[in-house]
Amino acid sequence: MDKQKNAIPFEMFASFKRIKTGNPIIALPPPLWAAATHAIVVNDTVHYIWCKREIPLTDNTGKRLVRWVMMHATAPTDDLTNITQDDRNPILEPSINDFDNASVEYPFPFLNPDDGKYYMYYRGSGKITPEQTGLLVSDGDLGKWKRVRTTPVIPADTEHEQFGSTHPSVAIDEDIIHIIYTGKATKSFGEGLTMCHATASTKDPSTVTKNPDNPVFTGSGEEWDSKAVRETELYKGPNYYHILYGGFDGDVWRIGHVRTQDFKVFEPNPYNPVFTPSENPEHFDCDGVLTGQIIKIDQTYYMLYAGKKGQEWQTGLATVPI
Repeated sequence: MDKQKNAIPFEMFASFKRIKTGNPIIALPPPLWAAATHAIVVNDTVHYIWCKREIPLTDNTGKRLVRWVMMHATAPTDDLTNITQDDRNPILEPSINDFDNASVEYPFPFLNPDDGKYYMYYRGSGKITPEQTGLLVSDGDLGKWKRVRTTPVIPADTEHEQFGSTHPSVAIDEDIIHIIYTGKATKSFGEGLTMCHATASTKDPSTVTKNPDNPVFTGSGEEWDSKAVRETELYKGPNYYHILYGGFDGDVWRIGHVRTQDFKVFEPNPYNPVFTPSENPEHFDCDGVLTGQIIKIDQTYYMLYAGKKGQEWQTGLATVPI
């Protein structure tokens, strides 16, 4: 009872409101995308690591190659929409010959308390290899990263991940890094997608152990997330790990919320889905929402998210006061 009393209430996760002006906060003209954005707060600065999806190319066999690159931007914590793009952008591009030689995307930056360095798990995909999770490190300049190794730290090596072990998110509990990520059992964007869990030590973030019970979450059993679960985002609160995730009904992506203490039992929010597409057909997020990362600054929770209109995804912002 005390644990539930101290927990962030379900109502909070269902109370995010789009900012009144400034959305989308990061966008590119169609057919380009500005999505997969995540943020980390360092002192009085918000660092956005966002991703640019370039116009799909075609190789010499006629296969379409979608290329993502990573970008860096900053904003003061008192105005998250006052964004300055890094002159060095893009800050990370696909490798030449490694597992991520087609795209680098979906970065999740975090400070490692063990060595004081910043790390970033990310989605890397290859021209002939599936989406897999890699790892980057920075000494403090968050516009400058290097690969920890040239191979994935979460390989796609199980049946439920044969097409991807991807879209990582992180929370740290003492010396344990908890990672949740999307397992892709099929090539489809809307089927065979589940949530998986893994851990690593803060002493060695590159050595990752998968949960033997994976996939640990496949949906609430309701219609709105019955087809797929993807782009799961982890937030550590008092007594619970909170997870915002994209749920798909075969037509529309919406954001739902569950909480857990052990990554075994997941309690769904009774208000699910907690964040849905805009009802205004002119808005950038009228056709779908995904990637709900929560950051807390002073007395406000902020949620970065991806909004879809037509075929394009751009980055939006919603808030709820504490």
